[in-house]
Amino acid sequence: MAVESSVAGAQRSSRGKIVMLVDNGVNGDSRVQKEARSAAAAGWDVVLLGKSPTKKGQRWHLGDAEVRLLHVPTPMHRRRHEYRRAILRAPLAYRPGPLAAYRRQRMKAWRTELNIRLIEAGRRGNAVDKLKLLPPRLVSKVMSKWVGLRAKQSNALEQRRKDMNSPLDRFTTAFWLRTMGDRAWRRLDPALWDMELAYGKVIDSLEPDLIHANDFRMLGVGARAKLRAEAKGRSVKLVWDAHEFLPGIKPWNPHPRWHVAQCAYEREFSKYADAVTTVSETLAEMLADRHGLKTKPEVVLNAPDAEISPEQAAEPVPDLRELCGIGPDVPLSVYSGAAAPQRGLDIMVESLPQLPGTHVAFVVLRPTSDYMNQLTARAVELGVSDRLHILPYVPHYQVVPFLASADVGVIPIHHWPNHEIALITKFFEYSHARLPFVVSDVKTMGDMVAQTGQGEVFKAEDVADYVRAVKAVLADPKKYRDVYEDQGLLDEWTWEAQAEVLDGVYTRVLGGSSRDRTPASVAQVVA
Repeated sequence: MAVESSVAGAQRSSRGKIVMLVDNGVNGDSRVQKEARSAAAAGWDVVLLGKSPTKKGQRWHLGDAEVRLLHVPTPMHRRRHEYRRAILRAPLAYRPGPLAAYRRQRMKAWRTELNIRLIEAGRRGNAVDKLKLLPPRLVSKVMSKWVGLRAKQSNALEQRRKDMNSPLDRFTTAFWLRTMGDRAWRRLDPALWDMELAYGKVIDSLEPDLIHANDFRMLGVGARAKLRAEAKGRSVKLVWDAHEFLPGIKPWNPHPRWHVAQCAYEREFSKYADAVTTVSETLAEMLADRHGLKTKPEVVLNAPDAEISPEQAAEPVPDLRELCGIGPDVPLSVYSGAAAPQRGLDIMVESLPQLPGTHVAFVVLRPTSDYMNQLTARAVELGVSDRLHILPYVPHYQVVPFLASADVGVIPIHHWPNHEIALITKFFEYSHARLPFVVSDVKTMGDMVAQTGQGEVFKAEDVADYVRAVKAVLADPKKYRDVYEDQGLLDEWTWEAQAEVLDGVYTRVLGGSSRDRTPASVAQVVA
């Protein structure tokens, strides 16, 4: 038992306790960091719960907001049938687990041992010993083929269970959806329980007045915490912050049951939200229609901070061009944000042979990820690796000044429904860095850039048109930068303006001004 460090926060504040939930490690998620810091600065007692990337919990503070990363064990990431043998489908396959690999390795070791014994017998010139080894060598050969056959069936079964494209697989998926409806995620993707079991008790111990659930996987966690609190006679409000339109995303998990399970999960728990916030007007309308919301979600743009704290301002900002090893006159295109094939970063590499002297910088969370390694290898093939630079994230409050020395800000994302409906984080970051844009023709961002004149729009996945757009911007960058000064575009694109909207949502769902609310219980149990 121990008293939580949130005691101090509760003593400072009388507006109420907010527990924010996110399913990542917080670092790299600028929206969540800004939400927590600004809410705490507005007088709320804020605890932000995230997912630890290691097996150990972590704690720190963002301003006056406390951050806790929880260890999330994942024993349910495999579905129940994946732990069982498939007697009818693969009768020779080993039981799921490490047994197949162990058997194959053991056979290799046995045959290697027999071979060494044969060599030693030959060195001794002992024909009898060599003859004695003949039966075990024959047996080992036969057993190795048998083990290999069983292991092959095991591997094939494992792949079929990943693909799940057989008629029986499609039937069982449809069966659970038909018989269980939105509750079918419990069968289709039980891994969602892992989040609940890691976060649930911690939320309950904090006794929040309001739960802010970021995105779809935290929606159910927050909703169930709200229901448990109500069962004990406590009123807890739930704000769901929908970052994207779930049916329109490119699933980041390739399992065919994953996406349908997440959609069912979101539908089941959306009804418990007392308020919904999201990132664009278009998405707000789509969410209201999909979930039958009585009130259209409030739009909270993920815009950069207009002002930062003295402590943040005192931190030196890395020099983008220095990290790339280039001078101020070298053309530099930059992409900053999530890195995945659907983000279209490959076009920036493929174009380099047609853009002599131009350098490309990727500022990404994991510079050594498989995708980044693939792009690096492609740059080597094209002979342009000296003009490709892959750099790690900087703190969110340094992104704008860090990017400002580039010549072009690129958003080359592909046409996916979720990409068409919002101005994404990097759009505002590039804008505050006063970068000319080169953006693919996804609807919302392409229309905005064409309307404002702050950059060029190209046809997504079209290298030739991308090269045209980059050349146009580099030929007259001042024309595009001047747009920021002439039209006052940046006035509303600040986090300070968005934080007021979010604070208004909190205040409204808690029943008006909550500045005189009694602080929540401050002696909590360490989870």
